[in-house]
Amino acid sequence: MTFSSEWDSRFKQNKNISVWPWSDLVSYVNRYSNFSKKNPMILELGCGPGANIPFFQSITKNYYAIEGSSTIVKTIVKKFPKLKNNLIRADFTLEIPFQKKFDIIFDRAAITHNDTKSISNCLENIHNKLNKDGLFIGIDWFSTQHSDFSDGSYVDSFTKNCFKKGQFANVGNVHFANKSHLLKLFKKFEFLVLEHKIITKEIPEKNKFAAWNFVARKII
Repeated sequence: MTFSSEWDSRFKQNKNISVWPWSDLVSYVNRYSNFSKKNPMILELGCGPGANIPFFQSITKNYYAIEGSSTIVKTIVKKFPKLKNNLIRADFTLEIPFQKKFDIIFDRAAITHNDTKSISNCLENIHNKLNKDGLFIGIDWFSTQHSDFSDGSYVDSFTKNCFKKGQFANVGNVHFANKSHLLKLFKKFEFLVLEHKIITKEIPEKNKFAAWNFVARKII
């Protein structure tokens, strides 16, 4: 699968423009990462508008990112010109073009917007690009208990698209996982933590946001 054109369209429309680092990211990196190594190598997959960049720059000089949207890459380079050579427009489900290995690879709800086959391929790429005992941190990988899992059309057993309403309308593929599916996907990793987050909104309309947060260590 190539990068979803729906996301580039949303960025052109100034939608999904995050400004602040995601709180779960900050918490997980600080709790589970070992910063004994000065300037660890960090790679973010699907950095979007760059909300997490200032946080990562407070940790290391070695921040790299891959993003599929040409629109948002241009925006980031203008905002962070020193990252011009550290930011690549590419499809991370097909390859990770950097000729480097990383201590931490991070994703917040980017990989999960792909079908199962593409996600499996991406995890293989991540495994190959992590240093020994390197960590992959995933935030907001959508759960099959999410209200919107009942909407849309099936692409495969865990992936849907063509959502008529809700947060996934006009965003292309969305992958939903349960615990056993995640364990199968991460067969070359060891979960240091796997948490299931459920948030129920009551007003203005009732729905349930459900997603997985995790830290997985390369073991093979």
